[in-house]
Amino acid sequence: MESLKINKLEIENVKRVKAVKMEPTENGLTVIGGRNNQGKTSVLDAIAWALGGNNFRPSQAQREGSVIPPNLHIVMSNGLVVERKGKNSDLKVTDPNGKKGGQQLLNEFVEQLALDLPKFLNASGKEKASTLLKIIGVGDQLAALEKKEQEQYNNRQAIGRIADQKEKFAKEQPYYPEVPSLPISVSELIRQQQEILARNGENQRKREQRHKLEQEYQEVVAQIQELLQKQARLELDLRIAGESTENLVDQSTAELEANIANIEEINRKVRANLDKDKAEDDAREYRRQYDQLTKELTETRDAKANLLKDADLPLPELTVVDGELVYKGQQWDNMSGSDQLKVATAIVRKLNPKCGFVLLDKLEQMDVDTLNEFGLWLEAEGLQAIATRVSTGKECSLIIEDGYVAGQEHPIMEDKKTWKAGVF
Repeated sequence: MESLKINKLEIENVKRVKAVKMEPTENGLTVIGGRNNQGKTSVLDAIAWALGGNNFRPSQAQREGSVIPPNLHIVMSNGLVVERKGKNSDLKVTDPNGKKGGQQLLNEFVEQLALDLPKFLNASGKEKASTLLKIIGVGDQLAALEKKEQEQYNNRQAIGRIADQKEKFAKEQPYYPEVPSLPISVSELIRQQQEILARNGENQRKREQRHKLEQEYQEVVAQIQELLQKQARLELDLRIAGESTENLVDQSTAELEANIANIEEINRKVRANLDKDKAEDDAREYRRQYDQLTKELTETRDAKANLLKDADLPLPELTVVDGELVYKGQQWDNMSGSDQLKVATAIVRKLNPKCGFVLLDKLEQMDVDTLNEFGLWLEAEGLQAIATRVSTGKECSLIIEDGYVAGQEHPIMEDKKTWKAGVF
């Protein structure tokens, strides 16, 4: 369905306007120029009042010094005629078939922001983004994803800090590769020592036994003649004893004694190694958790991006990032004036596709090239904008001087009450 625009308008005795007739450009930018306090903004206020209802009625609607009440007459592109006239500025809406209507009929195609675009332009970045997300129907889903993203980010940040601390702690711990992997038991060392001493004692007993046998042997040799039988027996015993003691080696307890003496120092090093191993294990675990949270955070952000990628956005390259409007990679405060107007106008159209026009006040901040760029975009999009600018240059579609259109024949105010509807 083709959106509705303003074909013609007549305004009389509204604020600073005395009598203004104009036919805005159907597609593109119509610039109302003039010096300050000549009635430019009054034209926009009158249009907003005519189409938006009493919420837009100026506090002092009737022109100061005029005895004739305001008269507003607007013809829309579909033939709808909107009028406000008479003492109470009553509204009358007439369709091409002559059927009458009221504000409810206007509200079907007039978007409130189109009449008050500065309300959107001056809103915060979050409010602008919220408006966009609301009209494309993904606000609640995106809010849930953003909440999830923030929780994941906070959790990952906390885990990351702990992982960094654990890694730092592990690096600072001393390590002693020469000590056992577990603490040494004093009782175990003593038990081993006692076993060795017992074996050494047995060896000593055997040596003493051999020595005794040798003494007896010497005695027997001296008495060999008398003790031949005893000599033979002792020789046998001696041979057996010699065989049993031939390969005996005594073990040293020096290492065990040193270990017992140094057990506290050894165990201190062992515990230090265990602490370092534990710290490294903790650091690896927290780093694993951090990496997992990073993966989940990336998935959430991808879900957000896909949600907006698949959304029916008013403009290509328009999106929402971290709760802020972004167009062509730029946040609102970094957009050009022309791009800001494009975004705002496109959002208005998206809010109500039936509304094909917007009103813009005070475009003097823009240079002529920016105005032309915005105007060409409006034409390409089939949109209409009526704007004011403190200027009398060639970029202006018409100039307002003292409440009139410069170069336009002025009506004789004293001789008429109102203009005839639809006469230009």
